[in-house]
Amino acid sequence: MLRNLAFAVGCAVSLIVLCTAASFAAADFGTPEEAKAMLERAVAAVKEDKAKALDMFNNGEGGFKDRDLYVWCANASDGIVTAQPYMNKGKQLRDIKGKHGAPFGETIMQNATEGTIKETTYWWPRPGTDKPLEKTALYTKVGDQICSVGYYKE
Repeated sequence: MLRNLAFAVGCAVSLIVLCTAASFAAADFGTPEEAKAMLERAVAAVKEDKAKALDMFNNGEGGFKDRDLYVWCANASDGIVTAQPYMNKGKQLRDIKGKHGAPFGETIMQNATEGTIKETTYWWPRPGTDKPLEKTALYTKVGDQICSVGYYKE
């Protein structure tokens, strides 16, 4: 009986350790709710001072880069990327495709609307990795900019 009790306690401890490790791993990545909140803060920042906001987005400052969440923006008129902490500015949004070929840049250019947050899903690696994962971009138009924050499903 003592052996069964020891086995049960050992199983319970193992389960607690596994659950705790899983919750820490999940905390390493941004959630859909956090992505939406970051995008809403980015919209407010662009409305307040566009140049300062774009500079913060490019540098990942002011809470606009958190784990695997970050803000990027492009000109609504010509699609030139104006802010992105991991990629050179000046890239053409229309030319950016997901890693499985989805034309997510073109989709965002065509569908961004002032005052409405929309979403599109594509495959893209997390910052610092090469493995493409399913990612959802939340995006909106704010003034002459299209801004987005994406989160990973995995």
